[in-house]
Amino acid sequence: MAAASVMQPPAAAWQELHRICPVRWPKVSVRTDHTRHIAHLMVTPATVRPVCLWLFGEAGYHFATLVAEEFDGTWHLTYVFYDPASHGWAYVELRQPLAQTSVISIGDTVHAADWHERETEDLFGLRFEGHPKLGEFVLHENWPEGINPMRKQFDARAPFAHHQQKTVWEPPTIVEAPGAFIMPIGPVYSDFAESAHFVIETTGEDMLRVLPRFFYKYRGVEKIAEGQTTERVLLLAERFSGSSAFAHGFAFCRAMESLCETGVPPRARVLRSVFAELERLRHHVAVIAGICASTGLAVAQAQGASLEEDLLRLTAQVCGHRYLFGVLKPGGLTLAPDARCLDLLRERAHALNLRLEKLYAGLRYSSSFLDRLEDVGLIRAEVVKAFGLVGPVARASGGAADLRKLFRYGAYEQVDFAVPTETQGDGYARLRILFQEAAQSAAIIERLLDDVPDGPVCAEVIPRAGAALGFAEAPLGATFHWLRLDAAERVQRYRISTPSFRNWHAFRVAVEHFSFQDFPIVLATFGLSNAECDR
Repeated sequence: MAAASVMQPPAAAWQELHRICPVRWPKVSVRTDHTRHIAHLMVTPATVRPVCLWLFGEAGYHFATLVAEEFDGTWHLTYVFYDPASHGWAYVELRQPLAQTSVISIGDTVHAADWHERETEDLFGLRFEGHPKLGEFVLHENWPEGINPMRKQFDARAPFAHHQQKTVWEPPTIVEAPGAFIMPIGPVYSDFAESAHFVIETTGEDMLRVLPRFFYKYRGVEKIAEGQTTERVLLLAERFSGSSAFAHGFAFCRAMESLCETGVPPRARVLRSVFAELERLRHHVAVIAGICASTGLAVAQAQGASLEEDLLRLTAQVCGHRYLFGVLKPGGLTLAPDARCLDLLRERAHALNLRLEKLYAGLRYSSSFLDRLEDVGLIRAEVVKAFGLVGPVARASGGAADLRKLFRYGAYEQVDFAVPTETQGDGYARLRILFQEAAQSAAIIERLLDDVPDGPVCAEVIPRAGAALGFAEAPLGATFHWLRLDAAERVQRYRISTPSFRNWHAFRVAVEHFSFQDFPIVLATFGLSNAECDR
């Protein structure tokens, strides 16, 4: 197995924040956590915007998530950034009284924070001054004004008859041209598709403006988590989006382990990464089958669906569950597959990848198929950084960030691999990335299984009060899970930032100015999850 040393931050640009920030903004204090490579920047209401804009712009940091908390009688806002160059983190932390319910927006410049601010405004009632479009986002028109379900005074255990009768919603329109009209798609679909509504403005066949509308099935996962044990919240993490169950459970467990300063046994580190790649392989195969279906290739779709089913059966045979539910726990794993199971996994993953390569070879020379994907659904490179795009969608447009490479968590320090990237940014580029990443996942599984250490698969985790961020490179991209525990070892705040939430933000950019018949194909090449939004 190819080995690589653990990637450590170079004389770290992130450490320089403690010198740079107080000089530029004397009221900003910086505390550096060398163990976790985190710089905590304590800002004021007047400095939160310039500090965030400087990190995102001049300093080259990527925006990860915004965490809002109602804690100790104050608002705690934490803007999380990470630096691909130095592999360090910057937490921009703002504290202000609960009576002060307005914050300066950064979403106009740090556009990746746009939806995060809108979500926080709906759920907490915080108003982001200067944001061009607040309101009517997570909470649709049948929620009464002034009801913010993430506030502490909102009792999630009490029945809440929130439906307002005779409510009317009219989509905001901007196209003013002769013959302009609105074409709705959704929110109800056939088959197993989750709810989502797309309002398309057009004057003919081309989509001039697309307005996505989600959260028809807002489930309040973060609210339900409050006051629960970590064992119960892990169940929530695994189940709000079953197609990426392991990745989200992985991120949650890593938050718990970071908070409690718990190491994971070597055998568990390797097997966690193996199972994460198995999930990625199965997930990408399913998306590829969906792309084939969107273009009417019934035979190719059937081949992809057959591959997905075989991968699901293999997963169940090795791990006891088709979608890897119940495999993870803080400190490691709940099971230890024997050598026979691991040999089966290596052998079958290799064989299934050979079948996938044959499918790719057939699609590459199907001109009618390629005509539907090439130069369709374009995402330019500048959109990747501006919108904070992640995963295959970003990598098809030149965005090479991958948390597995940047931070070498789990067993990724033991195997070297290059992050596949393309530059065309169209549907075909996204398809190529899916095939390349699927093949890479199969290769990583084989390499890791060549040398699985003996020993236990779980370490004891002793919960303690505090907060920490866990992250993982999910099949669709970076996912971030913030966890705060109280002194009674109960979850005080659980915040989930998913790759679909980030990438849906830019979906309209890919479909606008293309024709109606391109819509389902671009949708399929994004391969996103509605459930990851409606969490």
